[in-house]
Amino acid sequence: MKWFKRLFLVILAIAGAFLLFLAWATMADYKPPEKIPAETKGISRPVDPGDSIFSITTWNLGYFGLGKDCDFFFDGGKMTRPSEDQYRHYSDGVLKYLEKIEGTDFYFFQEVDVYSKRSYFENQVEKIGEIFDGMESSFAFNYIVPFVIVPLKNPMGKVNSGILSLSVYKSTENTRYAFPTSYSWPVSLFQLDRCFMLTRIPLPGGKELVLINTHNEAFDDGSQRKKQLAVLKDMMLAEFAKGNYVVVGGDWNQNPVGYSIERLSMVDVRRTIEPAIEADFLPEGWRWVFDPGLPTNRDVDAPYERGKTKTTIIDFFVVSPNVKVLDVKTHDLGFEWCDHQPVEMKFRLGPSSGD
Repeated sequence: MKWFKRLFLVILAIAGAFLLFLAWATMADYKPPEKIPAETKGISRPVDPGDSIFSITTWNLGYFGLGKDCDFFFDGGKMTRPSEDQYRHYSDGVLKYLEKIEGTDFYFFQEVDVYSKRSYFENQVEKIGEIFDGMESSFAFNYIVPFVIVPLKNPMGKVNSGILSLSVYKSTENTRYAFPTSYSWPVSLFQLDRCFMLTRIPLPGGKELVLINTHNEAFDDGSQRKKQLAVLKDMMLAEFAKGNYVVVGGDWNQNPVGYSIERLSMVDVRRTIEPAIEADFLPEGWRWVFDPGLPTNRDVDAPYERGKTKTTIIDFFVVSPNVKVLDVKTHDLGFEWCDHQPVEMKFRLGPSSGD
């Protein structure tokens, strides 16, 4: 029976080590308050009275790790992270493209890593900041885990990631707001702490342009996304009631109201994300702004193959009734460097409520 005793001791040791790991992960768990200032750097200029047309781009960068040759284990693929050569290729591609589109007034980025194993411990905030020197940048973490243990054969390891907002105009506030979550322990230890970031830009005349960069829940049955949308709605309506101009953008992980697979490009296999957002979710006059003909996101259960990979639209903007949209365009990059595509919008500020 010695072998049985030894086996029992091995099992006991493994169980004890796992419990110790969970205890350590629990103590190290990132638990930000509901509302905290975002880390803001850089110097920018005030909005001039003559500034009338603005531009904004939103893009989930996928930590430079989800280019067309990659898949992701959590979505049914096999890979934990790209090879280093793949990572360098995707990183160079994204950064060079950002250099080409430099000149936009505002940028919303999601899945930006800071010293994470999956992105070879680079500070992507600094890399992006070097391109947009002269813009104000604000960063908020939404994923801090000392060691993600899955997949067991090749763990993801350390992850530090978040959302990044850039502005050519001076802000008076950059605040991280926590989204509600319903993940239970111990799953919650290894999941994202979803959030949105509010940037407040003072305008000539006393009103404010309120920009919200969001990255909503992806891996649930829709119940968490519904709660998160409710939080965003309350914030949007409250700011509009003050007479401010509101622009919300990012990776919503849901299709916008008005999305139709019939209008989406026939090049890819098109898909719809359920549950849908109710058509009357926002009051009359609010707009869901997206390019209906091009996908912004592709499935990462396998490497990208045009004509075979499923695609959809989950990256878009919502604007208040006093914001006039002039143009919106998804830039078709063929998912070469990222599993998302950038969406650019141009807009003008109209008469505000109470004017």
